[in-house]
Amino acid sequence: MKDPANPVCRTISTLLSRIGDKWTVLVVQTLGDGSKRFNELRREIPSVSQRMLTLTLRNLERDGLVNRTVTPTIPPRVDYELTELGKSLQKPICGLATWAMENVDAIHGAQARFDAEQDARDAA
Repeated sequence: MKDPANPVCRTISTLLSRIGDKWTVLVVQTLGDGSKRFNELRREIPSVSQRMLTLTLRNLERDGLVNRTVTPTIPPRVDYELTELGKSLQKPICGLATWAMENVDAIHGAQARFDAEQDARDAA
């Protein structure tokens, strides 16, 4: 399973790349509160561009993590919500966010030490 050419490894790598993307994480967290329209998501994730949100939602829908429901009104109403599979992703994402918050100081300290050592080497 450690062979990167192995189709299973490639599949897992592709999937982890997608669900580990910052926009995916933010969309899944935001939809955890319930169904939202596109512009609601844009307001709640102000740093995402319209194009990135569209691509992220399309990929999440393709992967079975998000349902897109179109209501035939004028103008059409489009709602997005997590599927059961998408809801099951919330717990691991929350775990990663908790880990990051608990370790941010240690990581910043390690980065500062590394940068200082790198600067000392570059100066020498």
